[in-house]
Amino acid sequence: MEKQTTSVGRRKEAVTRVFVSKGTGSITINDKDYKQYFPLVYLQNQVERPLKTVEVTGKFDIKINAAGGGLKGQAEAAMLGISRVLVELNPDFRPALKAAGLLKRDPRSVERKKFGHKKARRSYQFSKR
Repeated sequence: MEKQTTSVGRRKEAVTRVFVSKGTGSITINDKDYKQYFPLVYLQNQVERPLKTVEVTGKFDIKINAAGGGLKGQAEAAMLGISRVLVELNPDFRPALKAAGLLKRDPRSVERKKFGHKKARRSYQFSKR
């Protein structure tokens, strides 16, 4: 069996486990082709971005397990996971990926709901009389 390198990417509630091995350039997410899994082109571009940044498109087979969140969160989590794996495989990729902002975890997530409020900040309607 070919040696695999793994990493984890996270964004909002989405978590992706990324497995990379030498290959022909196929990218599968939850046992589907990534173009079928992400029908929107800009989400497909998010997944391809780290590979295009370091110009290794078509050299690795990537298998991704995605769970939680929505499609956009999963695409951005996959992007971070792929970037981390590429740095693990070849530390020379780090400056290019870092300059493109692909190694930074986006920490934003939904603010928790507070008691006495309808949502995180939205209050119930106030009635004077």
